[in-house]
Amino acid sequence: MIAKISHGGSLYGVLAYNQIKVDELHADVLFGNRIIEPPGDNPYTIEHLSRSFVDYLTANRKTEKPILHISLNPDPKDCVSEEQFIKLAEQYMQRMGFGDQPYIVYRHNDIGREHLHIVSVRVDETGRAISDSYEHERSMKVCRELEQQFDLTPATKKEWKEGLPLSPVDYDSGNLKGQLAGVIRPIAREWRFQSLGEYRAVLSLYGITVDEVKGEYGGREYHGLSYSATDKDGNKIGKPFKSSVFGKEAGIAALEKRMLSSAAWMKSHKDIATDTAARIASAMQTAGRDRVLFERELMRQGIGVVFRTNDAGRIYGATFINHADKTVFNGSRLGKEFSANVFNDLFAGQDGIHPPQQSAEVERPAQQQEHTGASQWNGHDTEYHPDHKDNTAQNVANAFSLFAPVQGGASGDQPAPQQRKKKKRRRYGRQQ
Repeated sequence: MIAKISHGGSLYGVLAYNQIKVDELHADVLFGNRIIEPPGDNPYTIEHLSRSFVDYLTANRKTEKPILHISLNPDPKDCVSEEQFIKLAEQYMQRMGFGDQPYIVYRHNDIGREHLHIVSVRVDETGRAISDSYEHERSMKVCRELEQQFDLTPATKKEWKEGLPLSPVDYDSGNLKGQLAGVIRPIAREWRFQSLGEYRAVLSLYGITVDEVKGEYGGREYHGLSYSATDKDGNKIGKPFKSSVFGKEAGIAALEKRMLSSAAWMKSHKDIATDTAARIASAMQTAGRDRVLFERELMRQGIGVVFRTNDAGRIYGATFINHADKTVFNGSRLGKEFSANVFNDLFAGQDGIHPPQQSAEVERPAQQQEHTGASQWNGHDTEYHPDHKDNTAQNVANAFSLFAPVQGGASGDQPAPQQRKKKKRRRYGRQQ
């Protein structure tokens, strides 16, 4: 299990990040510790949750980044129950010295694995900072203890060093080049895909896209790749980077070799495709004609899906991503029962769930206007424009101040409701 700890200055930002995940059915609230519960069966809201932290932050003396945001990531192969997740979060926070702090625990099911996000504060009720000395080392020790206690797959030294599993690119956090490199290099090196479209499908889950760049400069023709970060709608943000800045493994020549070796490997490991197809079929049977439920059921089994739609909302492509085995399959390659036409007929009338992207002409940078819909890359179709992203809400944090406006919030002449420690399960998405 890998734990990632970040400190920040915006409570509203981290709550908004997690709330958007809940709204888009990629997360639910597992429980809260010392959190003021909403009345009745009303769902948690950002404004309501803020009230549980406001006294701590108001008392803060000099801690520059008092907000604590932790993600706990078991190995994708681990099957962790809801009860185990709750105990896992409680034990981790207790052993890290935050057991008596207010915190809210979200279970995320995006990017092909279930994991936890915990939001808390690093100052106690008196405003004193809770020590973060040797935080990384202590966290590693706690994770190793919890791996044994809950019979989880131990994280390797390499995973700890590289901070794996991978995380979506957070544009507003800075060091964009470093973030892109941290995703592109391991995917190009370790994943198995047979087309640029399949490679791009994996990258899209982490807020990245890749484009071919062709042209002529100084009398010489060039052919390369450029990588860009994307927002939650798949639109490019920030400047693009040439593949060379990420090393040879991210360039065309290396990826062509990777695709050939992947094709050979797939032929000798047909059980991977068979198992992936079986999981998809199971999710289809469970979900029926409900596209949201289908995607969620797939995620619970470690399979991601990226649908491609045209401007009319018709599904014309489907790519499935097996995170545990790091393999990518176009639906039609798994069988005609998993082709785009099947899913278009199955989910007819549900195109409003994930609106189609803007047209390709809007998305492409000026230097790539020469490319047509028939663009090919060594025989592989490269015209791939996903309409759905799992990495939603790229860091809302910097857009907001420390406190969100809290309607009916506590003030000097209106005491806050009594806090109590209570576990409360919440269903996916908004409750009516």
